[in-house]
Amino acid sequence: MAELGRKSVEEFRQSEKMPIIVVLENIRSAYNVGSVFRTSDAFLIEAIYIIGYSAKPPHKEIKKTALGAEETVNWKHFKTAAEAIAALRQLGFNVYAAEQAEGSYKLNAIGFETEEKIAIVFGNEVTGVEQSTIELCDGCLEIPQLGMKHSLNIATAAGVVLWELVRERMAHSS
Repeated sequence: MAELGRKSVEEFRQSEKMPIIVVLENIRSAYNVGSVFRTSDAFLIEAIYIIGYSAKPPHKEIKKTALGAEETVNWKHFKTAAEAIAALRQLGFNVYAAEQAEGSYKLNAIGFETEEKIAIVFGNEVTGVEQSTIELCDGCLEIPQLGMKHSLNIATAAGVVLWELVRERMAHSS
């Protein structure tokens, strides 16, 4: 583990986090929630906000895919997206939905400031981010897709979006 440069739970908790918060709105699959925990751990994401009926720790299926990340990544549960977004605004976060929408920003073309606090809302596997939630956001980020299918599993989409945000920050800090 040391050769891989892996942090202990305590080292992770004390590490400086990326100023990024993931918001999971009504995710049906606890496995998807667990996968997002694992990705968030990998990229030192500040926290996960869990909304509505999305599963939250402790949960057997989250544990199976998170592989312990549910113990390292900070998380909070909110009944509604409006409550979560209000809390994010108080902390100085700009909030974007990961959604295909008219006027959305292409993920590969948007440039955030290195220190900008960003929250990304990921929606339900079938219906996406609720329209009422999109209306509370500063905009939508869209993953450019070139094939016949124009949707990704939420865990995959979270990995792509979070890597792009982290990669961009890493490039500017070196």
